[in-house]
Amino acid sequence: MNNETMSQSDELRGGSNCTVHSQEICKIRPNANPLMAHKFGADPYALVFNNRVYLYMTSDKLEYDADGTPQKNSYQSIRKITVISSDDLINWTDHGEIKVAGPEGAATWASQSWAPAAAHRNVEGEDRFYLYFANNASGIGVLSAPTPIGPWTDPIGKALVTRETPGVEGVTWLFDPAVLVDDDQQAYLYFGGGVPEGKPERPDTARVMRLGDDMITVTGTAKTIPAPFMFENSGIHKYDNIYYYTYCSNFFQVERDADSPPPGEIAYMTSTQPMGPWTYQGTILKNPGHFFGIGGNNHHAIFPLANQWYIAYHAQTLCQAMDIPEGYRSTHLNRVEYEKSSGRIRAIQADYAGVDQLKSFNPYQTVSGSTIGWSAGVTTRQITESEQEGSSKREEVVSLMHGGSWLALSRVNFGEKGAASFTASLCSQGGACTLELRLGREDGVLVGQLYIPASAEDQEWMEGTTSISGAQYEQDLYMVLQPADQSSSILLRHWMFEEA
Repeated sequence: MNNETMSQSDELRGGSNCTVHSQEICKIRPNANPLMAHKFGADPYALVFNNRVYLYMTSDKLEYDADGTPQKNSYQSIRKITVISSDDLINWTDHGEIKVAGPEGAATWASQSWAPAAAHRNVEGEDRFYLYFANNASGIGVLSAPTPIGPWTDPIGKALVTRETPGVEGVTWLFDPAVLVDDDQQAYLYFGGGVPEGKPERPDTARVMRLGDDMITVTGTAKTIPAPFMFENSGIHKYDNIYYYTYCSNFFQVERDADSPPPGEIAYMTSTQPMGPWTYQGTILKNPGHFFGIGGNNHHAIFPLANQWYIAYHAQTLCQAMDIPEGYRSTHLNRVEYEKSSGRIRAIQADYAGVDQLKSFNPYQTVSGSTIGWSAGVTTRQITESEQEGSSKREEVVSLMHGGSWLALSRVNFGEKGAASFTASLCSQGGACTLELRLGREDGVLVGQLYIPASAEDQEWMEGTTSISGAQYEQDLYMVLQPADQSSSILLRHWMFEEA
C-alpha cells in the first residue's frame, strides 16, 4: 500500500476532519469512494431508470463470536440485499434492505441471497422491475416489484435456474446472475462460475440463456461462454452495438501466457450477438489488492448514466479502516472509457477519489434523511409504521445521528436568491439537542440551527422549522448534531429548504 492509499484509509477511520470519536468511521470530502461509510455493500449491480442509478448489493453484515469479537465473513447468514440510488453519483440515498431469503423473506424457499442483478421492463403498459439473486451457489431466484425499491414479491415461489435447467450440467456454481434486456426487448440471463478439477484454463462454467417474455421463466438451453480462467461474477452490457461479457478470473496458481488474465482480475469478451460467439479481449480492472492494499474477490457491474460509462465494484476498504477480519466489502465507482477506433475498454484505475458529480443537488425538494454524500458517526435505520390508522404499513429509511456526528451533501445549489428556511421531520431519541446547518465543512459558516426538544416517546415525530441566513449559490451542506447531553440522538426522516 502506498502513502496516498494509507492516508485515504486513515481518513475513513477518522482524522483531523472528524469531530466524532476516533473509532467511528468517517467518509471525508472530497473522497467519493467507498460510496457508504455507514454500512457494507458487496457484489454491486446497477439499474438505471429515469436518469437515476440504483445499486443492488449483497448485504454484508458483521459476524461475531461468543465474546462479541468480529469474525471473518462466512456469507452464510446473508439473506438481504441493500439498495442505494443517486442521480449525481456523489449524494446517495439509502433505501434499506430487501428481505429476500429465509422465513421472513419474499423467497422463503431460499437460504441465502447473494450477488443480485436487476432489470426493468414495461409489461402491458406498466413498469415492472425484476431482481435476480443467487441462493448460495445452488441456483438463481427472481423477485418482481412495481418500483425499483419494491415492494418485492416472489412470482414463481421457487428457483428460476436449478440443476435441472437444460445446459447447466457442467456448472460448478450456479450463481452471480447478470441480465440484459436488448433493444428488441428480448432478455438474456448470464450466470455461473467455479472451476472443475483440472480445468483452471478453460472451466467452461459460464452460461447464457434466454429469458421468457414474462422475465420470470427461462427458455431453451443454456449456452456455454468459453471464458478463459473463468471464476465468478458474470457481467453484461452493450456499447456501440457490441456485447461485452465481463467476469472475474480465477486465482489458481498455474502457468498463464501473456494473453491470459492474471488471477483475480476483471476480464472481458466481446460479440456481435448476445449469446456469442465470443472473442477474449483482455483484462480491465486489477484485483482490489493492487489499488487498496487488501485483496479478496473481485465483483463488478458496468453501466451508463448521463452519456458516460461507469464501473461499480467492491473492495474491502471500509473493512480495512475498521481493522477487522477480512471478508466485508464496500462498493466503489470509477469511470469506464473506450477506445473509439477499436471499442476496447481502457484499463480502469480504482481509487478513493471516485467519479465527478454529474450535477448540483436541489435542496428545494423533499429529501430523504438517508441521503448522504459524506458522513461521520451516522448510521441508517429502517422504520415501519402505518400510513394512516387502519391502513397498510410502509417502510422508510432514516438517518440516526448522535452528538457530534454529521452528514453532508455535496454541491447543494441554493441559487442566487438563497434559502429562507429549513424544515425537517425528525424524532428525538433522548435529551434535547440542536441540528446545526453549516457550509463547506462541519465547523464551517453557520446558516441556521434547529432546536430539538427531548422526547419521552420512542418514536414521536416532530416537524421543526428554522430560518436560514447566508445560504446562497452552490455549497457543500453539513448537518451537525450538537447535544445538550450524552444521551442526545435523533432520527432524521426527511427535510427541505424554502427559497427566499
